Amino acid sequence: MNILCVIPARYSSTRLPGKPLAMIDGKPMIQHVYERARQANRPGAVLVATDHELVHSAVVDFGGEVIMTSPDHPTGTDRLAEVARQYPEADIIINVQGDEPLIAPEVIDLLAGAFDGKPELQMATLMTEMDKSEYNLASAVKVITNLDGYALYFSRSLIPFPRNSKLPGGPLPVYKHIGIYAYRRDFLLKYAVLPPTPLELTESLEQLRALEHGYKIKVLKTDFKSIGVDTPEELERVNEYFKKMKK
Repeated sequence: MNILCVIPARYSSTRLPGKPLAMIDGKPMIQHVYERARQANRPGAVLVATDHELVHSAVVDFGGEVIMTSPDHPTGTDRLAEVARQYPEADIIINVQGDEPLIAPEVIDLLAGAFDGKPELQMATLMTEMDKSEYNLASAVKVITNLDGYALYFSRSLIPFPRNSKLPGGPLPVYKHIGIYAYRRDFLLKYAVLPPTPLELTESLEQLRALEHGYKIKVLKTDFKSIGVDTPEELERVNEYFKKMKK
């Protein structure tokens, strides 16, 4: 399979302007994401998709591959689809968020492997066991799956609700969705033009659009704990992480 890893990097951010260029341990954040994605074994290519010349120049400066995309895309999926249209040779496209400077290369390979020998699989993503401190955070998206590991629902509310805590083996764990996706290229192009759906708009979770239109999303378990950067506080937290790693 021809696997393409795309890192959408939108320059504007309400809570952290110029986010892809925020400095972390002496490098712009987008460079950290790109270099980690390049360590994955399965993708044949990794590229940044941006809407801003400053990000484009930064990627060129550190020797990365980059493509300019429209500044008018309402979602990252739309930006990804623009790239997909220009790469007809790609079978699988993996979307790694540009604000994941600690992304583990292994989870990119894990997502790619989900499609091996499964021509019917159209879309896959990740989940990890959630810390109790995040149960009531709307920013921490929860996911529940069926017995075959396909998503039943994603929500900003706590799911499953622990109405019965006396189950054999104790209460069920709560899983946090990690917003890294893999798609078959043909499905991505179809998915990007589907009309928004009621649950998607209610929860403000784009992946619900796929479920509401009747498509299946494979959700793989991982121990990887994402530390995304969307605020100045999270940026400081990641910088502190690098300082501790050096010590």
